[in-house]
Amino acid sequence: MTQDQTFSSTERDAVYRAIVERRDMRHFAGGGVDPSVLRRLLEAANCAPSVGLMVPWRFVRVVDPAVRERVADLVAVERDLTAAELGDREAEFLRLKVEGVRDCAELLVVSVTGDRAGHVFGRRTMPHMDLASVACAIQNLWLAARAENLGMGWVSLFDPRELADLLDLSPGDEPIAIVCLGPVDRFYERPMLVEQRWAEPRALDELVEER
Repeated sequence: MTQDQTFSSTERDAVYRAIVERRDMRHFAGGGVDPSVLRRLLEAANCAPSVGLMVPWRFVRVVDPAVRERVADLVAVERDLTAAELGDREAEFLRLKVEGVRDCAELLVVSVTGDRAGHVFGRRTMPHMDLASVACAIQNLWLAARAENLGMGWVSLFDPRELADLLDLSPGDEPIAIVCLGPVDRFYERPMLVEQRWAEPRALDELVEER
């Protein structure tokens, strides 16, 4: 008997709801993440598509409080350097809460693995498809977290080489995301940068062209 592969309207609506209500969270409520839930989230990430099935992602769970503090220090350094590049918006940027490294229940670092030299399928003219694949894994993790009623934030304010050295990553592995994950008191009604009047998203009609 063939299994029904269609989504019911309820299932479909739940998928779209998770997509629309996903938020880059920076405010966390403490607490913890049940190990079984964390496993489900990582399994969801690992279901992401990867070009040529290279599976170029690696996850490091930061459990040592001293290491977490050093990660926070790296983020703080880059935050200040970024602010200095923003000219007239420097002070405004420094008022934003741009990460929750110290506050989140779980801290993960996601890397593009370095052992992909033999993966030519899909990468001969587009070698950056390994990075695109890892981004898909992070998005899977994000949507699954929202469905589990957990907040998640992607922090990109860090020097990749320094973070790789801190975590003693395998040679060639490049961290692209610090992931803050955990319970939140509320999800932002709109993206936080919109709520804080930092930026506005572009309308879909501006982004679609025909030839």
